[in-house]
Amino acid sequence: MKKQTKFGSKKKFFTLDDFELTMLAMPTTIWYILFTYLPMFGIIIAFKRIRAPRRDTNFLVHVLTSENAGLDNFRFVFGSRDASLMFRNTLGYNVVFIITGLLFAVGLALMISQLHSKKLAKICQTAMFLPHFLSWVVVSYFVFSFLSIDKGLINNFLAESGRDKIQWYMQPQYWPYIIVFLNLWKGTGYGMVVYLASISGIDGSLYEAAIIDGARKMQQIKYITLPMLKPIILIMFILAVGRIFSTDFGLFYQVPRNSGPLVDVTQTIDVYVFKALMGNPNYGFAAAAGLLQSVFGFITILIANGVVRKLDAENALF
Repeated sequence: MKKQTKFGSKKKFFTLDDFELTMLAMPTTIWYILFTYLPMFGIIIAFKRIRAPRRDTNFLVHVLTSENAGLDNFRFVFGSRDASLMFRNTLGYNVVFIITGLLFAVGLALMISQLHSKKLAKICQTAMFLPHFLSWVVVSYFVFSFLSIDKGLINNFLAESGRDKIQWYMQPQYWPYIIVFLNLWKGTGYGMVVYLASISGIDGSLYEAAIIDGARKMQQIKYITLPMLKPIILIMFILAVGRIFSTDFGLFYQVPRNSGPLVDVTQTIDVYVFKALMGNPNYGFAAAAGLLQSVFGFITILIANGVVRKLDAENALF
């Protein structure tokens, strides 16, 4: 007879369900350990003066025995004459990306959810999600085919219309709009799918009750869909704010084709560090910049989550 306790029968410490759940989570756990936690050892490089090691030198030994640099590598980021420019571009573009990405992703998800034809909805969803899988290198060639001064489609159209061709890669005033457009074109589909999945999970009886009460489509969206989307919108917003000090290197370096005249509108932290390493291969600079981006991103997530928790505690991330 099993031993009884005052709370009922004795519970096993590790059941079959626990084993199955553990095995299910094991691949993800191993992935995070190998590719997220172990690489954190590289933080030490941010405080070292490291040059390219000789071929016969073990890299780990080379890192541990390198000269300590203290905070000198961090001064490289803040002490540059381009520091204000790259921080302005990084923060400015990301603020625009967050706002426009949220509005367009939610708007497209709402429009597709209203389509009566499920086949058409799948086609539209796939077409808008497809650019997310394209490399920025590929996208840069597509952009060049439109903007090339010799055979670009846009310049050919301008020439046939009797207008002067535009040297797009020499005119920085156009590129903030081009960069924002390309970011929307490539990234909106991913966010749209997330919101569309949330919309599909809303209880249909809510809409049926609203229709019986005489609610129109816009009223259903305003009083049912958007309130039900609010938690996922806030979570996506908080996560996006955490990346506000990072930029997509391909978007700001590959697409403008590293054009010198565009440096004032394409110089972000990631691009600046890459160019600096090309001239002075000091790994400590890159490690320091990456550590700063991670720390600042962590702080902005805490701030954003704190603001959301003050306004609506139930929908905060933590």
